[in-house]
Amino acid sequence: MSNNLKFYIDGAWVEPSGTKTLEVIDPATEEAFTTIALGTEADVDRAVKAARKAFATFSLTTKAERLALMRKLLEVYNRRFAEVAEALMREMGAPKKLAHTAQAGMGTAHLAKMIETLEHFEFEELRGTTLISKEPIGVVGMITPWNWPINQIMCKVAPALAAGCTMVLKPSEIAPINGIIFAEIMHEAGIPAGVFNLVNGDGPTVGEAIARHPDVDMVSFTGSTRAGILVAKAAADTVKRVHQELGGKSANILLPDADIARAVKLGVEGVMRNSGQSCNAPTRMFVPADRHDEAKQVAKEVAEKLKVGVPSSDESWLGPVVSETQYNKVQRLIEAGIAEGAELVTGGPGRPEGLNRGYYVRPTVFAGVTDEMTIAREEIFGPVLSILPYQDEEEVVERANNTPYGLAAYVQTGSVEKARKVSARMRAGTVYINYPAWDAGAPFGGYKQSGNGREYADFGLAEFLEIKGTVGYGAA
Repeated sequence: MSNNLKFYIDGAWVEPSGTKTLEVIDPATEEAFTTIALGTEADVDRAVKAARKAFATFSLTTKAERLALMRKLLEVYNRRFAEVAEALMREMGAPKKLAHTAQAGMGTAHLAKMIETLEHFEFEELRGTTLISKEPIGVVGMITPWNWPINQIMCKVAPALAAGCTMVLKPSEIAPINGIIFAEIMHEAGIPAGVFNLVNGDGPTVGEAIARHPDVDMVSFTGSTRAGILVAKAAADTVKRVHQELGGKSANILLPDADIARAVKLGVEGVMRNSGQSCNAPTRMFVPADRHDEAKQVAKEVAEKLKVGVPSSDESWLGPVVSETQYNKVQRLIEAGIAEGAELVTGGPGRPEGLNRGYYVRPTVFAGVTDEMTIAREEIFGPVLSILPYQDEEEVVERANNTPYGLAAYVQTGSVEKARKVSARMRAGTVYINYPAWDAGAPFGGYKQSGNGREYADFGLAEFLEIKGTVGYGAA
């Protein structure tokens, strides 16, 4: 029996207080495939009360007890893994391979890493006669996005559980079904009543109610910078902790000694993966001016080989973007690139050939892009790459950092020494050298308007803890 029209509060599936609903659209067909309930402030208040009550006991559980719960959660999640992946294919258009190996797979990876982190984490330390304690911050409101849904849910829920916090989750209303399945998984895993609560709804109603609720001690938000500012303002009156992972416009610097063929190929794929809907995508590719034409040709060949198609096909490399709103935004920005004089290398406006329905975007590459162009400044969140020529290292570092964002940066070079030198100058939360393997133990988060705080492993766990000093604890 479907729980799509219910909320998970205090260990049970309950009826919403209001009557508003929302159709969930399959972006591959542009048709609704299910309906969810939209919550109200009253639903949020009910969920927060349940979380506040549960915190009194869950905050006192031992590390061993929480580890047992998290291991059971991992077992149940892996058992229902295919359901999560199928939901992600349907509600956000993730291609089959991506939905399984990356989208749903991130849930397993983050939870396993947090279990490992908790096993070795110490919550108390005696310094002289002062006891330093790390205690759960309290009730956490969690607002998660549609582009990597289960990834961001697990990045918040796993450390909150490890810390001993209780929580209220609002998944994106655009891709909410994986969150509902996750709530069922939490229930099946035996997470105590009130520790985890889920209320679906939109940002202006449920999101704002979570952010300004006086009994919420912390808000962890992932989404656009615009929305993050609104969350922070709503939270300000109650002086709660606000943890944010926001937008990005990441630079990918190809230094003169880089293997251009490899660097451009992997850079194009890094932008196009997930249909460009990743906040840390390397969307600004800086190449030496004398190799601009070479890079342009490689990018064209690579982009044109990436197959756009229905999510259910094993051959599809890109699916649709998530919604009509997102499709229209990407089209507007592609048109802006053309209008402002960037060279359209491949792709462009409209759907790919043979796809007349669905929010499919043509993999697009622009060359000869300058810093003042809209496509070089705005986060597009679509499969659109900008190639920008540069003259020397000093210039490219300055230009790469000349953005209000600072989530990620990329450096490609044949010299480890050179890579480290340039990386040290990048104003970004994560720098990736020569396209390394993903690391669940590396801190993730941004500088500047890309947010504050960090996720993943012990860095993520620390965000959900308060520091207490008990002076005189160790006195004779």
